[in-house]
Amino acid sequence: MSDVWTGLRWVSLALAALVLSACAETEFLVHSAKRMSSIVSGPAEPGFKIGQPYQIQGVWYYPAENYQYDETGIASWYGGQFHGRRTANGEIYDMNSLTAAHRTLPMPSFVRVTNFENGRSLILKVNDRGPFARGRIIDISRRGAQLLGYQSTGTARVRVQIMADKSRVLAARMRSRKQFADAGTPITVDRLPKPEVKTETLAPPPAAAAASGAAAPSAANEIRQNLPVQVRPEGTVTASALPGVVTLKPIRKTNLFIQAGAFGHFENANKVRARLSMVGPVKVRSVLINGRDLFRVRVGPLSSVAEADRMLETVTRAGYPDARIVVD
Repeated sequence: MSDVWTGLRWVSLALAALVLSACAETEFLVHSAKRMSSIVSGPAEPGFKIGQPYQIQGVWYYPAENYQYDETGIASWYGGQFHGRRTANGEIYDMNSLTAAHRTLPMPSFVRVTNFENGRSLILKVNDRGPFARGRIIDISRRGAQLLGYQSTGTARVRVQIMADKSRVLAARMRSRKQFADAGTPITVDRLPKPEVKTETLAPPPAAAAASGAAAPSAANEIRQNLPVQVRPEGTVTASALPGVVTLKPIRKTNLFIQAGAFGHFENANKVRARLSMVGPVKVRSVLINGRDLFRVRVGPLSSVAEADRMLETVTRAGYPDARIVVD
């Protein structure tokens, strides 16, 4: 009988050990999962990024260090839905900072965005990818849209120009920091430049009010409410160089077009013009770029952004997926 009790005791001890082992293993797995989760979702080190070509909605985009970038088109803005999320180069998106998303420019880099509709111009830091709506060329933070004067309308006709010197310096600093980190050296580089907002109240531009008859009260109030910024006329010595400074430029009348493509031979451009002649007024215009004649095929002019969006969809479906909205 004692042998039976001894056997049962050993079995009980073995089962208890197995249970404890299982509990320990479960606890280990739980802690490991939490640790791995914190590693995956923890903060990433922001860095310099260009990226590989990628495709969105049938359109290929080719990121590159293009320090001659200068385009016109339609700007949009993004805010609360993405606030606090990570950007494409590892930074945290802050809708109250002066930043922007672009499909191909290096991250980070600096661009000057000029709103043709009111003359406001502002330097922003590109640190994200987008917008992926086909008819938009840049997505700006809510703060940037406020200062450029189009938060209430949602879109604006703009010119986007890369700040070549500032962007090259920024890229060199970011790359140097990564090289130092990879080598394990304690040497650090100077703190990276960051757009900062100055301390002067921004009033609605007189030129904008004159152009439209009167500034919309809601838009004016949005600009005034707790949004200090420095405003300088174009031509001021430092106005074109300082991030966070709204520069006022002369307003000029603009038109919207759909550019189906630009061709090196007139015959090719003329064939495209003929194919698109049924969708609207189409013109072929020659332009000299880097010593080379190009022939642009454009549909328009178009009366509004909404009409341009519809025409862009039509031209795209006609077999020109690289068509885009331009402002001229």
